[in-house]
Amino acid sequence: MTALINNMLTQTGMWSYFIVAGLLFVETGLVIMPFLPGDSLLFLSGAFLASQFANPIPALALFIAAVIFGDWVNFSSGRLFGQSWLKSDFFKRFVKEKHLQESHDFFAKYGPSAVTIGRFVPIIRTLIPFTAGISQMKREVFLMFNIIGGFCWVLCMTLAGYWLGSVSFVRQHFSIIMLAIIVISFLPVVWTFVEKRLASQNS
Repeated sequence: MTALINNMLTQTGMWSYFIVAGLLFVETGLVIMPFLPGDSLLFLSGAFLASQFANPIPALALFIAAVIFGDWVNFSSGRLFGQSWLKSDFFKRFVKEKHLQESHDFFAKYGPSAVTIGRFVPIIRTLIPFTAGISQMKREVFLMFNIIGGFCWVLCMTLAGYWLGSVSFVRQHFSIIMLAIIVISFLPVVWTFVEKRLASQNS
């Protein structure tokens, strides 16, 4: 996946950022697409920007707009159609029940701030807006945490790639570092699962 993204960025140049923005929108906006590699897309985009000595601000603005709008579409879908979609076979084919349950548990634990925190957790970041919509969270509350989360996630991941992408050690061990980022991003999910198991054993 890392090599595929890197090839896309190299071959399409600056136009690739519209493609990246589109993929980020799909990952965050369509609840049935939680498996897209948003972290890798942002990190690699930042590294590519550094290699081209390009100004990162236009790309950052484009990515932030894409993820904020994506979450809003996802939230609105959950708010309007969530209950009926949960019963459909089409929905169940794409969204695993255990992932949806993890999202509900994550939301129950962190409340509205889960919209921001969940940005950094793969799969969860796609399901949290939908869960918030089903829970009928107030639009203005969701929008606030959505904007905060969108800014934080895009800036952290893209600028990390931008600053580290020019380091020779990072370039030489890029695949390993990307794997480490993916593993680290899954740690909150693992920790939540362990907490649940420990709580069930002690009850």
